[in-house]
Amino acid sequence: MKNDSLVQSVSNAFKAYFEEDPAHIFLSPGRINIIGEHVDYNDGFVLPAAIDKYICFAITTNTSKICTIVAKDLEDEVKFNISDETVPTDRMWVNFFYGVLAQLKEKNPLSGFNIVFSSNIPIGAGLSSSAALECGFAFALNELYNLELTKKDIALIGQKAEHTFVGVNCGIMDQFASVFGKENHVVLLDCNTMDYEYYKADFKDYTILLLDSKVKHTHLTSGYNDRRREVEEGFAILKKQYPMITSFRDVSEYMVTAIEDKLGPLSFKRCLFVVKEIKRVKDAVDAIEANDFEKLGALMFETHHGLSEDYEVSCEEIDFLVSLVENDGNVIGSRMMGGGFGGCSINLVKKEAVDVIIKKASTLYKEKFNIALEAYKIAISEGTSIYKDEHAKI
Repeated sequence: MKNDSLVQSVSNAFKAYFEEDPAHIFLSPGRINIIGEHVDYNDGFVLPAAIDKYICFAITTNTSKICTIVAKDLEDEVKFNISDETVPTDRMWVNFFYGVLAQLKEKNPLSGFNIVFSSNIPIGAGLSSSAALECGFAFALNELYNLELTKKDIALIGQKAEHTFVGVNCGIMDQFASVFGKENHVVLLDCNTMDYEYYKADFKDYTILLLDSKVKHTHLTSGYNDRRREVEEGFAILKKQYPMITSFRDVSEYMVTAIEDKLGPLSFKRCLFVVKEIKRVKDAVDAIEANDFEKLGALMFETHHGLSEDYEVSCEEIDFLVSLVENDGNVIGSRMMGGGFGGCSINLVKKEAVDVIIKKASTLYKEKFNIALEAYKIAISEGTSIYKDEHAKI
């Protein structure tokens, strides 16, 4: 299995630290989003998928009240008493765990536990390592303590942890994709009702390639929350003009443009992007079902231009990566992916041209920004799960 080395590394680290083998191993994946960016918190639709990049957790419960969590990649650890009040700390990675734990402790008696975790999800690349961390931890505790949480419960717990302990007012997409992912399938998620459908992700002659700008999300927390506030203010103006609407899915492009003067330039651009993006997701599903990948790619390009010009969450480096493949016949779709202000572009590339595109993009990107580009060839995978592999030496 592709992740055996990650599992073995975490298992070995656990044994070295705690002088015993871990009782359980869990894998929680990062995610991509084919289309539907920044609409999960606007009652829209999104089209994500889990990928074969994971956070691995090795865990054993103990009979004491003491919990130890070891962050192998950070060479850091935290130790606490499960009975103590769980409050946010100035150590960001710890807050992902504390945010989940605070919720579970409200309703469940928990004992101590020992954890070592490590990841091969690139940090800051827009692949939602934070959601994988939150949901993987919640999933593991659910299994260990028989908490009888549903997958939906786990996704919502991860989202609330992000809101309350991390400070990012995110939508539900990242956590949902990490938990509900299905191998070789994308998930059409209704962010209003949390209803979902799986669609076969067979792109025939094309594959997904991620190009990592290596630009980190330095403005993500503030910028993300600003966009959410701006679009909520815009919707309030729309609601005043059109009392019958209940969410952005009830709003047409015409309705937005008709009151452009009332919205003002900022809210107008934000709301216009959201309305267009909700429609693009539906069009993308139709394109996938019809195997019309050129149409899907065109929609991806449209989304990028909207994210860059109307929602203003892209950056010079990502815009450059998209522009350099836009007229390349081997690439039929490209856009910024994730919260923005850095991270990856997601590209729909002819399978036989992947290495050529990587070389081209790497060379030109290095010349332009003096940054070494990183490329990820990814596969669509299962969601968060317990690791079961009889060949792994755990």
